[in-house]
Amino acid sequence: MRRVSRIALAGTATVALAASLSACGGTSSDAASKSSGGKDKGLAISFDVGGRGDQSFNDAAYEGLVKAQKTFGYKTTSQEPTDGETDADKTARLVALAKQGYNPVIGIGYSYAPAISAAAKKFPKTTFGIVDDSQDQAKNIADLVFSEQESSYLAGVAAAEATKTKTVGFVGGVDVPLIHKFQAGFLQGVHDTDPKVKVLSQYLTQTAQEGGFASPDKGKTAAEAQIEKGADVVYHAAGLSGQGVIQAAAAKKVWAIGVDSDQYKQKALAKYKDYILTSATKNVSQAVFNLAKSVHDGKPESGIIRGDLKSGGVGLADSNPKFSGNDAIQKAVKAAEADIISGKIQVNSK
Repeated sequence: MRRVSRIALAGTATVALAASLSACGGTSSDAASKSSGGKDKGLAISFDVGGRGDQSFNDAAYEGLVKAQKTFGYKTTSQEPTDGETDADKTARLVALAKQGYNPVIGIGYSYAPAISAAAKKFPKTTFGIVDDSQDQAKNIADLVFSEQESSYLAGVAAAEATKTKTVGFVGGVDVPLIHKFQAGFLQGVHDTDPKVKVLSQYLTQTAQEGGFASPDKGKTAAEAQIEKGADVVYHAAGLSGQGVIQAAAAKKVWAIGVDSDQYKQKALAKYKDYILTSATKNVSQAVFNLAKSVHDGKPESGIIRGDLKSGGVGLADSNPKFSGNDAIQKAVKAAEADIISGKIQVNSK
């Protein structure tokens, strides 16, 4: 999930951002003037690695921004990440957005944690949000987190029911605790459903800077290797790299399981959709919109705000008729979902 040009200094980033910020339907100065009136407060989001077009995590956040723009009739803006950027670069971008009057300002992804913390201290009257991190409990920060292990468990159930080779795969973008949650839930869901099913697992990189979330070629290579070893269902938690996983699955006519957004519905993946069994979704769109609404209503959210199966914050997509129409899979998935919500099943997060 990362692209565009490199930035050497935070100061340079700030100058470049001030010159280039644009809003959906208006300029950032328009938004600043509206914000000064205390009524229309524009939402700004700063994308994670890969940026818009990942058909997954970032695009889901953008949907929330578009919904806020349409609902509240104000100016919004979204900013792309840059290659090799530092925490100082991220902080400069967030500070520039807050200085221009955007509120709330949301960093999409755990990598924004230091930048959000620093920017929030500089602008205590601005609400900041961060998706997928819950370390900073400052009063003007909302931590938008999810129980990804729960939807991943359901993906594991579906994979165990769908496999004919008794071998499935998991491809993680980066070897970090957040992605471990996806893997842990998937493994548990598979083995609780059928202990005889083998799970092949691979992480693409150790750090995001190495391209684990932004390299479809790496995802494709990893999936091809798992398919060669017999996997006929491959689940990815790899952002933009996951497109390569889906491409590999479609080429070999096996199942892929998407992540974050309902990837069966993504236009850029339309030619592969017949091989996207389902997707383990998390409602980043609604979380982003809800934070914007809370600020618009004068009651800004703060602290940890968690989305899980019970709240509808995570789930399993059923857009593919071959998934929704499969009685065995549906029965197993619905039973597992009920047991997770009731507490009968405790899903591992590590």
